Amino acid sequence: MKLQGFLDHLLKSAQGGGGAPAPAGRDPGAGAGSAGGGALGNLGGLLNADFGRGALSGGALGLLLGRNKTTRKLATYGGLAAIGVMAYKAYGDYQRQQSGRAVEPATVDRLPPPQAELHSEAILRAIVAAAKADGHIDAREREVIEGEFRRVNADAEVQQWLHAELEKPLDPAEVAGASSSPEIASEMYLASLLVADEQSFMERAYLDELARKLGIDDALKSRLEAQLHKPA
Repeated sequence: MKLQGFLDHLLKSAQGGGGAPAPAGRDPGAGAGSAGGGALGNLGGLLNADFGRGALSGGALGLLLGRNKTTRKLATYGGLAAIGVMAYKAYGDYQRQQSGRAVEPATVDRLPPPQAELHSEAILRAIVAAAKADGHIDAREREVIEGEFRRVNADAEVQQWLHAELEKPLDPAEVAGASSSPEIASEMYLASLLVADEQSFMERAYLDELARKLGIDDALKSRLEAQLHKPA
């Protein structure tokens, strides 16, 4: 699959808040630094009309449509790179706190495409799961999500992957299984924070359990949350 470019495009759509779908010939596997349009910009109005404060319009995937103040971080750093930059800073500070020195963190913004693709799949899995954490995504909403993803030219393999992720029951342990390094774990937790509503008891409980399953201790968890909420 080519999830890296697709995820970057999706995140930049949140940043841009409008525009046209990606051109048909655009390579969805382009790197994290590639340009992104606003392909999901019009979905917010549709979802607000259809679903009120449903999973998309009320702080789940709605984040990706510019409906969460933390999107300022995406505007500051740009798309997928924002998550890598935040994870790099938080995890590097955490290492120094724990051992007095830090090994260069291998975050998604600093990796060649094959490794960045693995990180991207884990991040997107965390985003989809966090969107389900409030328990509001029903069959109709899944249909709208999948239809919009098709509209932005996600290839068939990505669409099948997305459908399978949306259909899965929410399981923090299963989500955390996509993590194979502390850096990926940090990126997954940050991505989940971007999507979930920390003020919701149900979603806060999900975030806490996900952090536990990812092996993120309280010190790293605090640094990741502080990095996210730091003024841009």
